[in-house]
Amino acid sequence: MSARLPFVLRRLARPQHPGSPRRLPSLCRASSGRGSGCGGGEGLLGQQRLRDTQAGSSRGPGSPAPPARDSIVREVIQNSKEVLSLLQEKTPTFKPVLAIIQAGDDNLMQEVNQNLAEEAGLNITHICLPAESGEDEIIDEILKINEDSRVHGLALQIAETSFSNKILNALKPEKDVDGLTDVNLGKLVRGDAHECFISPVARAVIELLEKSVGVSLDGKKILVIGAHGSLEATLQCLFQRKGSMTMSSQWKTPQLQGKLQEADIVVLGSPKPEEIPLSWIQPGTTVFNCSHDFLSGKAACISSGVHGISPIAEDVSLLAAALRIQNMVSSGRRWLREQQHRRWRLHCLKLQPLSPVPSDIEISRAQTPKAVEILAKEIGLLADEIEIYGKSKAKVRLSLLERLKDQADGKYVLVAGITPTPLGEGKSTVTIGLVQALTAHLNVNSFACLRQPSQGPTFGVKGGAAGGGYAQVIPMEEFNLHLTGDIHAITAANNLLAAAIDARILHENTQTDKALYNRLVPSVNGVREFSKIQLARLKRLGINKTDPSALTEEEMRKFARLDIDPSTITWQRVVDTNDRFLRKITIGQANTEKGCSRQAQFDIAVASEIMAVLALTDSLSDMKERLGRMVVASDRNGQPVTADDLGVTGALTVLMKDAIKPNLMQTLEGTPVFVHAGPFANIAHGNSSVLADKIALKLVGEGGFVVTEAGFGADIGMEKFFNIKCRASGLVPSVVVLVATVRALKMHGGGPSVTAGVPLRKEYTEENLQLVADGCCNLEKQIQIAQLFGVPVVVALNVFKTDTRAEIDLVCELAKRAGAFNAVPCYHWSIGGKGSVDLAWAVREAASKESRFQFLYDVQLPIVEKIRTIAQSVYGAKDIELSPEAQSKIDRYTEQGFGNLPICMAKTHLSLSHQPDKKGVPKGFILPISDVRASIGAGFIYPLVGTMSTMPGLPTRPCFYDIDLDTETEQVKGLF
Repeated sequence: MSARLPFVLRRLARPQHPGSPRRLPSLCRASSGRGSGCGGGEGLLGQQRLRDTQAGSSRGPGSPAPPARDSIVREVIQNSKEVLSLLQEKTPTFKPVLAIIQAGDDNLMQEVNQNLAEEAGLNITHICLPAESGEDEIIDEILKINEDSRVHGLALQIAETSFSNKILNALKPEKDVDGLTDVNLGKLVRGDAHECFISPVARAVIELLEKSVGVSLDGKKILVIGAHGSLEATLQCLFQRKGSMTMSSQWKTPQLQGKLQEADIVVLGSPKPEEIPLSWIQPGTTVFNCSHDFLSGKAACISSGVHGISPIAEDVSLLAAALRIQNMVSSGRRWLREQQHRRWRLHCLKLQPLSPVPSDIEISRAQTPKAVEILAKEIGLLADEIEIYGKSKAKVRLSLLERLKDQADGKYVLVAGITPTPLGEGKSTVTIGLVQALTAHLNVNSFACLRQPSQGPTFGVKGGAAGGGYAQVIPMEEFNLHLTGDIHAITAANNLLAAAIDARILHENTQTDKALYNRLVPSVNGVREFSKIQLARLKRLGINKTDPSALTEEEMRKFARLDIDPSTITWQRVVDTNDRFLRKITIGQANTEKGCSRQAQFDIAVASEIMAVLALTDSLSDMKERLGRMVVASDRNGQPVTADDLGVTGALTVLMKDAIKPNLMQTLEGTPVFVHAGPFANIAHGNSSVLADKIALKLVGEGGFVVTEAGFGADIGMEKFFNIKCRASGLVPSVVVLVATVRALKMHGGGPSVTAGVPLRKEYTEENLQLVADGCCNLEKQIQIAQLFGVPVVVALNVFKTDTRAEIDLVCELAKRAGAFNAVPCYHWSIGGKGSVDLAWAVREAASKESRFQFLYDVQLPIVEKIRTIAQSVYGAKDIELSPEAQSKIDRYTEQGFGNLPICMAKTHLSLSHQPDKKGVPKGFILPISDVRASIGAGFIYPLVGTMSTMPGLPTRPCFYDIDLDTETEQVKGLF
């Protein structure tokens, strides 16, 4: 009687269309097999026992009883079931899925897999392709499964001739539960069996020999014949590990007869050719048939009664299927382990600081950054959570927040500063130096979260914003130029909305109600229907109808006409360039615009409300809602007109769908950095994104640190960070690092003016303790501002080479007297993270104290009172003075229901007052509010203090004079 597995399982082949994959069914629970010719409740093992009874006479003397074999399969499945149950106890929503790609209608093993999966508690899906499917079609399906996060294992049931290197290399090793890929084979050969998947067929042979047949493999002569590829390699490796003497041969090998007669065990990897007689195999030899055709039910096995051979053939396929299920559970367990927060295995980059310190771009170029995918893996990001841009940048998907939702956050640190000189005092440099010290030198998980710089200042006066010296984000030219295109996306979205406003005014001015309505709701292929966003507008208008033909004339007019008052338009076009000649323009002068001209202006791109929305949103759905809420004008009845009313919200979201993902880069010492969003601090809220901070807090984990920066002085960026960003995010800061420089303190103490591009006067390059002491009044005031919010302050003195020890000691002493938790000199610019180790220790100690964070004001207060609170408590003003226009805007926003939003003051960053030349701590001044605007989508009201421009201009000698490209090496020159 044939020893192959009898074909008793019901075939599940169904009619299909040639050329198209058939999924049976997609991601469904495995069929139980009941009522399908599978022996009812007995399942596969019951059927196997029946066949064993029928074939009992074919087994030679001393052959093991069938239940021994059955117990192995049951043990494997029961073990898999128990492990899966334990995993699901901890993660109830976990549903591991095995996908099997099958080419052709031979479904013998399909129901075997389904029944075993059902017994173990797995989900299973079959992707059935036509038998004639080519390599590319199979690979297409493999790639889809590779990227499907719901699938944890992938097996191929295709013709043996289809197993090309191209197909095998397409398999993701972590989903390769059949152990076919080079990665899994390599780990097995290297001895890392616990880290890889091993061929279930090869394991089945070993298990049956040792447990069912009861053979000790040590010293046995084993011939593997006709096997190829991964099966041959795996069998040889496993047998050798058991102490066997293993030979491998093909059917046409000379001296095959001699090898067969020497062998104690023969494993057939392909069907025996007819010309090879069975008499070549010695009586009593144990033979396994592992050929691809046998396992798929296409070929018969060697007859079991010839020459006393003991065939253990039919058992291989069943046990191999069970072991594949076991591999599947292991795959699911590994997947779950990857979902948990893991300890960082960060390889930090070594610095070799030079003296004198080279230029920033020379330092950046001298360091070779890690490949961003390596950095991502080191900090616990999964492969499907990053989107790589080139070699050194990647976007991080927001799905990580769901994966790590139960992970405790790290400590949240804000870097702010005293009122700066026009040269800047190095907050970005301190931020980078601090995280380099924490991670590269103290072995503490830390993340820097920075704003993306605008190209306006990069080519204008300020230059880049990647830090400086040996505390930088690298590559600095990629950081400063384009990055991943987020600002360009904001520009496109902003200007699409601006175009929609003027186009709508034109069309409403030149069409009747009926014509306008018919064009807004056209008939397409005889069908007329509202779009989703138009239905939302109808609902807001109180029109509960969905049939366009059912609206009355008045309802059609109400729906079609926004009646925008051009004088109330607050939405401006933007460009990411400093261009003073766009501050006031006239648009619509062409004849085609039919007289719909008006005065307008351009703002710099980072002043767009869409940038503020990006910085404050916490999810894609939240961003869409915020974009829709953005108020662009008022209608002639004084009601707000929004992006939703214009029907453009969905399109804006599409343009911003990639920009919402934070950008991953690294510091000079290889520690991680998020660069995301870049609102200016003097005309917006001046902080990087909430999403970057939230993701970073999860990645660093409990005990780690996220260090983010607020623009300009603490009176501007820090105040907005607390009152706006922390309200939006719900995050509570642990420490404020307040950056000061001897240079800035001397300026506040009465030193001569500091001008960008002009050499510093001798007062700034020579010791002058009196100027330093007098200027510390500004430092003291900024410390007091931070204390209003209940957060401990650590002063970081960013040391320049011209600072003297006496000046440094004086600043630190006066800072502590003013109430700072600690004050520490920092030398990161000249030697990297090593120069900020003292700062890192001070921050860790301050962060260990309990936070008493509080907001400065209640948002339910009237708009005027909130403005007054900031002016008096933060800036030190005596009172505020509202212009008639500002008062009118406040009244309008209050009537429109926007009075309960926080305040974002647009004020000069060069003084605590509204006058840039007033240094130190001005007193007794009246703060003039010239205008008030509303960013409803972002969620704040922003008063304009004095004269504030939202479009910078270029100086006489902009930075672009020094910026160039080496056309041979393609290296950027002149950035700083």
